[in-house]
Amino acid sequence: MAHTVRRCWAAAAALPLVTTGLAVAAQPALASDWSRCLRGSADKQTVFARASEASGVPEAVLLGVSYMESRWDEHGAQPSTSGGYGPMHLVDPALDGRDPKAAARGETGGTGEGVADGSLQRAAALTGYSEERLRTDEVANICGGAALLASYQRDLAPHAVDADAAAAWSAAIARYSGAADEGTAGRFVAQVFTVLRDGQARTTDDGQRVRVAAHPAARPDAAALDAMGLERAADDGRISCPKRLGCVWVPAPYKWYDKSSPVNYGNHDLADRPAGRLKINYIVIHDTEATWRTTLHLIQDPTYVSWHYSLRSSDGRIAEHVDPSNVAWHAGNWYINMHAIGLEHEGFGEHGSWFTEAMYQSSATLVRYLAHRYGIPLDRAHIIGHDQVPGTVPSTVAGMHWDPGPYWDWEHYFHLLGKPIAPPHARHRHHPVHAGRVVTVAPGFDGNRNRITGCSTGSCVTRRSNFVYLHTKPSRKAPLVPDRGSRPGASSSTTGVSDIGARVTAGQKLYVARRSGEWLGVWYLGALAWLHDPKDHRTVMPSGGDVVVPKAGVTVPVYGRAYPEQAAYPAEIPYQTVTPLQYTFTPGQAYVLADRHVPTDYYYAKTFNCGYVAKDCTDVVGKDRYYQVWFGHRQGFVRAADVEIREPRRAG
Repeated sequence: MAHTVRRCWAAAAALPLVTTGLAVAAQPALASDWSRCLRGSADKQTVFARASEASGVPEAVLLGVSYMESRWDEHGAQPSTSGGYGPMHLVDPALDGRDPKAAARGETGGTGEGVADGSLQRAAALTGYSEERLRTDEVANICGGAALLASYQRDLAPHAVDADAAAAWSAAIARYSGAADEGTAGRFVAQVFTVLRDGQARTTDDGQRVRVAAHPAARPDAAALDAMGLERAADDGRISCPKRLGCVWVPAPYKWYDKSSPVNYGNHDLADRPAGRLKINYIVIHDTEATWRTTLHLIQDPTYVSWHYSLRSSDGRIAEHVDPSNVAWHAGNWYINMHAIGLEHEGFGEHGSWFTEAMYQSSATLVRYLAHRYGIPLDRAHIIGHDQVPGTVPSTVAGMHWDPGPYWDWEHYFHLLGKPIAPPHARHRHHPVHAGRVVTVAPGFDGNRNRITGCSTGSCVTRRSNFVYLHTKPSRKAPLVPDRGSRPGASSSTTGVSDIGARVTAGQKLYVARRSGEWLGVWYLGALAWLHDPKDHRTVMPSGGDVVVPKAGVTVPVYGRAYPEQAAYPAEIPYQTVTPLQYTFTPGQAYVLADRHVPTDYYYAKTFNCGYVAKDCTDVVGKDRYYQVWFGHRQGFVRAADVEIREPRRAG
């Protein structure tokens, strides 16, 4: 979530009736006895076939919708970030009670957005299953989702000429998405039909193999979608978003809210990025820790902070708030804000929730677009989590945010971006890594379960997660490595959900200094830390990359921002002290270089409309050079004058 201090620097084609999973009864039937759907094999593929037979929903359509909601996972009966349960993502609006910001304003129940609110309750009414069973029993959940789709079909296309054709279900699929607007509903339908055309297969979180065969002729019925009369967003030219995503414009106010002083304005700064040195180098992935309704309320408050885009969990809808040319206040680090675009994803990291496939795909499509437009590298050093943003000075390190949290699937996300962190079936994952190599963390989200404690719901003790723990010695019994910045005075980090001190996440790069059996000794936060890399579950893979090492006799300070030297500032702009963080590293250590072309600048923006102080909205550019390095869980910056860049084999 963005920091809460104002500037913490802050067409319808019928398919052939063959055994492809699309051919079923000619009309969707209202099942007279939904208990039949519960009886029989619990094999997930079989359950989808049984639910299709009971409901009249073509099996491939049911599989396609479920894939776009959950990738067929059951998620241990835990809710998604928008309160959806199970493979069919049946939504319980009562879970909005998790949102403290909404509670503080007296809001209760429902997101106020989308027609799928309460889909859990509607599925219960249709099937006679209890709400609890729909939450916790994936067989009931799949049957309930099928009943819901069939009911939408009866409402929207009761006289469909060919109910066996996937196209005939276009409107029902759109309704299932929960989107009330044409752009988002149309995009969800397009995503489902992409699944149908291409086919999909995967092993789910409970170890079951599920597949939907490719149906190359599958196309949605555009006329049926038009007939739904969904809201149409006006395109006024302000949207920086691919048309196929159907983004909407919900502007963050640029407003002078207290005329007693021109510094009391919100909630972003005018700029002309990427002019001059004020390049856009990062995209920061956040989660909101709030519902969609609360998120939209907050972004329209001029006294609050801001971000560029919000994404809704249930259907991947995108709202744009701040043009990327302007600087939003979201990262808690002004230097990062200067050079970043912020994306807020509806979610609750502390509750052990999961993110929908619809949102992952929308987000990845948007990020690909932005990265291409602004020349942002598609790697984990530049597509970063809020948890990777460093503190600005020592006193701010402990208060930095940790979203999107341990349950954001970075490996799947980068697969969607077209830049896989770990190429599938890579041979080198089966061989041990030796000292003197650079490695990339790639534990495989689906099979990577870690002990995590401290979730407010108590539901996250052992969950699939995106990280590997680091220990002080090559043993699981050894303490987790400490982070004196995040937890001052503590001798070790913890397994708490918000404690990122001893976690290296998927995509992070490390230099291996030693090996002891199945353990790798890597440099981390100025000390040697140990990472488990067992033969039966490799957690890292060899990768390329140079490293930085201290120059002879130099203890290297680490910085949270790359600000200019004092001589670069004109008299009208106060010098921003270049203050190191509480971290250093010494000769003998090596850290992987993340970016050797780091802008050295400070964007001076202090008053409304840039018109009340001299040199307002000026980018101060320095001559000092910095490098970005993989130093700990968070990124760090080091002065080029303090280090040398070497190839890994010469680093030790």
